[in-house]
Amino acid sequence: MEKRVLGRTGYKVTFLTVGGAGPGFTPDVEEGVRAFEMALEKGLNMVDIAPSYGEAEDRLGALISKHRDQIVLAEKTMERTREGAWRELKQSLSKLGVESFDVYQFHAVSSLEELDKIFGKDGALEAFLEARDTGLIKYIGITVHNDMRLVLKALERFDFDTVLIPVSAASMVAPAPENDFRPVLKAAVDRDIGVIAIKAIAKSRWLEERKVVGDRPCTTWYEPFMEQEDIDLAVWYTLSQDGVTTYSMAAEVRLWPKIIGAGERFRRMDGEEQARVIEFFKSKGAKPLFP
Repeated sequence: MEKRVLGRTGYKVTFLTVGGAGPGFTPDVEEGVRAFEMALEKGLNMVDIAPSYGEAEDRLGALISKHRDQIVLAEKTMERTREGAWRELKQSLSKLGVESFDVYQFHAVSSLEELDKIFGKDGALEAFLEARDTGLIKYIGITVHNDMRLVLKALERFDFDTVLIPVSAASMVAPAPENDFRPVLKAAVDRDIGVIAIKAIAKSRWLEERKVVGDRPCTTWYEPFMEQEDIDLAVWYTLSQDGVTTYSMAAEVRLWPKIIGAGERFRRMDGEEQARVIEFFKSKGAKPLFP
């Protein structure tokens, strides 16, 4: 499987990443663990995990520790204070049985107020910088799901090594400042920032009749594309965007074989092909997740 350099980190990572949310949320623990092992066997060498991913850290800790030398490990925290970030960092290191993280990220930043807290006195950035200085983490990243303008604001305040954002054809069905990933990708290319894409196979939010979690066929909070042809096009579109390093697979392990298959068959799309994919998905009811 193709590898790309994760920005200035220099890590050569597969352009598909093992997302911890899938194994963390799947009701069948063994199914989640098998999916994780299968992804590693297929050659995927980057893992993105978080304490907020259900039982992911508990379920995958032994496997991550066992394969630590073969993987690039990205971890996250939703804590915004220095004290909280330090506490959760140490908890995650302990649960996964590792000595350090390759990338540590501010997870799911959703407002300017959160940015102010992170960068303010006794904010989480202080813990991140100290952890980097002491070797507990190597690189610092940020993840934003709902508003791409926040990423640009964050990049004005700090020179992040990585960003994790939604990059999908569905977003371009109706581009808006909140969902338009293109300015972030341009900034990433200009500044040699590694980009981890998410939501590549997102079709739309769940329809009203499937808003209840138990009524959904998938563990994703959005409705994903589920047919192989659609998944191929969606994954190829995302991986064809200049600046995207890797796509972290959806939080539904039953779709991972199809996503990995799409990666194995990847071919880069030119501009005309990408435009056709957007129109094709629009005809199938695709819509942006945000705003």
